[in-house]
Amino acid sequence: MHLFVAICSVWASYRWGDWRNWQKYLPTMMYFAIGNLLYNYLCAERMLWTLTPDWLADTRVTELIYTFLTFPATALLFLTNFPQGRMKVFFHYVQWVLIYGGVEYIYTLTGRIEYQYGWSLGWSIIFNIIMFPMLKLFSVRPLLACGFSVLLTIFWMKMFHVSF
Repeated sequence: MHLFVAICSVWASYRWGDWRNWQKYLPTMMYFAIGNLLYNYLCAERMLWTLTPDWLADTRVTELIYTFLTFPATALLFLTNFPQGRMKVFFHYVQWVLIYGGVEYIYTLTGRIEYQYGWSLGWSIIFNIIMFPMLKLFSVRPLLACGFSVLLTIFWMKMFHVSF
């Protein structure tokens, strides 16, 4: 299932992403990937969620697939198709939160994700509600987004008792 999501993400980014201007989106794609790597590093001793690998890969390979394929591909799609106008922007955020939440919901039903230490699908949805505006913020004001990211990381670590 994880490999299927990665293939769909890469295909969709190829189909609807702005690959002619990929350099414009690369910093945000890397910000997303680095954020996932940071989660795996900081929470290595207290993982709030873990992805149950498919038949093809182990947990580390599954995380690498998300880090270097799925997340950059979806960041490209998210930014490439970013609309103008308040209501369109609002619905763009809602669409992406629903996509990520829906995929994760399917993972909970199929046993492809396991939550620990109080994390849940609800917390993931709250995280996504914050994450997508942070991706957009990073694309236009990277230093401000990095500052907020540090504060948000400290918040999440304290909230879920992750030691540094």
